[in-house]
Amino acid sequence: MTMRIASIFALCLGASPLLADSHATGDAEAGEKVFRKCKSCHMITDDEGNDIQKGGRTGPNLYGIYDRVAGSVEDYRYGDSIVEAGEEGLAWDEAHFVGYVGDPKGYLADFLDTNRAKSKMTFRLRDEEDAKDVWAYLVSVGPEITEEDMEDAEAETTE
Repeated sequence: MTMRIASIFALCLGASPLLADSHATGDAEAGEKVFRKCKSCHMITDDEGNDIQKGGRTGPNLYGIYDRVAGSVEDYRYGDSIVEAGEEGLAWDEAHFVGYVGDPKGYLADFLDTNRAKSKMTFRLRDEEDAKDVWAYLVSVGPEITEEDMEDAEAETTE
């Protein structure tokens, strides 16, 4: 009986990181490898200026992307459609990220309900698992996400 309780306790402890990472279902380690396709345009640089992934400056810095309003990185020139999407409530979570990187122009057209939407991002990461893995990687190297952050993001999506 004591062994069974110890086993259940150990399983619960092992599951707690899974619960904490419920905002990312992919494999962060695999995502780091897939991110090589992204770094020709994007870098990941933390708030202190430390490079997590050196990369191009064609696209915005992807550090801290979780729950960031689309089109809102300071000092980056976005296209009009992504800015409009952000103004209409698009904030990055796994579902939006995966949809967007799979077909940026099409995703914005659907989100904004117009066929005139455009995206400066021409690359498509069509494999959904790869996109989920990249999302998990970006979240893993970003600032710590608190339980409160996740609750705030959930509240925004249900409004």
